[in-house]
Amino acid sequence: MLSDNALEILKRRYLLKNDKGELIETPMHLFRRVAHAAASVEKNQKLRWQKEHEFFSLMSRLEFLPNSPTLMNAGTKIGQLSACFVLPIEDSIDSIFSALKDMAKIHQSGGGTGFNFSKIRPKGDIVHSTKGVASGPVSFIRIFDNATDVIKQGGKRRGANMAILDVSHPDIIEFVIAKKYGLLQNFNLSVAVTDEFFRKVEKNEEWHLVNPRNGKVAKTINARQLLDLIADLAWQTGDPGMLFIDEINRKNVLKQIGRIEATNPCGEQPLFNYESCNLGSINVSKFVDKAQIDWKRLKTTIDSAVEFLDNIISINNYPLPEIKQLTLANRKIGLGVMGFADMLIKLKIPYNSAKAVEVAEELMRFLTKTAREKSSELGIVRGDFPNFRKSELHGKYKHMRNATVTTIAPTGTISMIAGCSSGIEPLFAVAYVKQIFSKEKFVEINSVFKEMLEQRKLNKKLLLNEILKKGTVKGVHDLPGDMQNLFVSAHDIAPEWHVRIQAAFQKYTDNAVSKTVNLLHYATKNDVKKIFLLAHSLKCKGITIYRDKSRKEQVLERCVECRI
Repeated sequence: MLSDNALEILKRRYLLKNDKGELIETPMHLFRRVAHAAASVEKNQKLRWQKEHEFFSLMSRLEFLPNSPTLMNAGTKIGQLSACFVLPIEDSIDSIFSALKDMAKIHQSGGGTGFNFSKIRPKGDIVHSTKGVASGPVSFIRIFDNATDVIKQGGKRRGANMAILDVSHPDIIEFVIAKKYGLLQNFNLSVAVTDEFFRKVEKNEEWHLVNPRNGKVAKTINARQLLDLIADLAWQTGDPGMLFIDEINRKNVLKQIGRIEATNPCGEQPLFNYESCNLGSINVSKFVDKAQIDWKRLKTTIDSAVEFLDNIISINNYPLPEIKQLTLANRKIGLGVMGFADMLIKLKIPYNSAKAVEVAEELMRFLTKTAREKSSELGIVRGDFPNFRKSELHGKYKHMRNATVTTIAPTGTISMIAGCSSGIEPLFAVAYVKQIFSKEKFVEINSVFKEMLEQRKLNKKLLLNEILKKGTVKGVHDLPGDMQNLFVSAHDIAPEWHVRIQAAFQKYTDNAVSKTVNLLHYATKNDVKKIFLLAHSLKCKGITIYRDKSRKEQVLERCVECRI
């Protein structure tokens, strides 16, 4: 059952329109269009019809949804179905502006792009060809940022970007403080930090900043002071985040192919240059029956979702030949979850508890194991991914269709369509405002909370208005204590629990985990620093924090002025 907000989002962004801007499909038509496209790889007509029905049922029950470009473009002339791309940036004008052109093509088709700008020589360095002075990576990121402003994805949304700079780059400070001055608003920023950097932090030693053009030390800075600066700006602006680049490459199953340098815009998908990935998420809140996880039904859904995502790779219309070549060579997919917070509530487990961490590990272990088994079966039937023999999976498995199978994405609007909590995040609030379509705001009220109020015959209107006024369920007089514990929101949860849940999922996730540690406005800079250190020690692949009201405009807001 689609909510009113879900229907509005589908109308605005996903349902097809004619040349006059009039809707020409319903939500069920959309799911049928996507299912038909995904099943089209089957040569046998009877099997094709069976698979189309299977995929349609999966989506129409809101148990699984693919990433937005697949919902938007499957079965259309655009046909570009991937959400995540990484493009190379070398230290030359040709490379930089070639990447700019490629970014524009990807954004126009609905995808997001990630870049590592660390090969660009630092500001003030010599340019031998012109005897001039280099302007540095931040100046070039600004060009990409401006271009993103004027390119709307298929006329539906603005493009998303990730800019990464190595912690050893001489311009790292200019990069870290960029958001303080209102720059790079179309980019998420991440510092690629190494284990060696954290060792220097621990010992309070100097850190070398190295010119990428010649490998020479350009300057030194105290490692702790640099970490303090990163934490300070993350506290002020929400950027930068951190990518733990050594951990990413330790878990890279294709080390023979090369080193991973960048991720997609939200950090959950580490990719090689010119690689893309298709994502999809299972609404795990749908798989709880009488406070127990229905593992058997979940397995069936995982199997179908893996096959769906593998099919998407085959039917995809790739924006660049280089991307098509590498994506087909590795066939990476990223199956993840949404509705995790809702699942915990139905299991009667508080999010901020050791039991929730256990469930996170158990759930993700099962998902990845089941997805691997299905991918191995597909490898027997359809053939292994071409780089299989170069991967660390060769020898562990006889066959494998996909180099990676799991990813935890933020899920954004698809969780709103599914009517569940976002990704693996705790509830932002029982009721909150989400800003989408650039400026428009939607009030979201958690469906599980509403159901429980009705089941217990509690005064829904009175309680919701009091909760909206307080911004939390904590201390609401007429709300039972067990509900106050279960419906704990992001700002009620100690930062440590945010990180421990992320680490629990990362332990069994092939790719990476998108998770934001939401902090109250009065959180300190030292709190942010502790989060960075804990995330690194727990072997996360990246970490993002956001302190409430640290930006003038924010995607999620507490709904203190709303009334039911």
